[in-house]
Amino acid sequence: TMNVEHEISLLVEEIRRLGTENADGQLSVKFGVLFADEKCANLFEALVGTLKAAKRRKIVTYQGELLLQGVHDNVDIVLLQD
Repeated sequence: TMNVEHEISLLVEEIRRLGTENADGQLSVKFGVLFADEKCANLFEALVGTLKAAKRRKIVTYQGELLLQGVHDNVDIVLLQD
């Protein structure tokens, strides 16, 4: 079984590694950057699922419900809390 809390904590680490500070002083990373990153590809079996779980817990936010590679590469994933 997938440990969702653990996956989310890994996601937060990767956003910290790949992200940049936005105008509001929050860390933000493009979905396409996360998706294309080799380390992320190896870490997350279901990146989109992990993102959805993190969004439900208000740890990250992004526009829309479902993120698709290619279509949503420019969507910002914003870290709300560490």
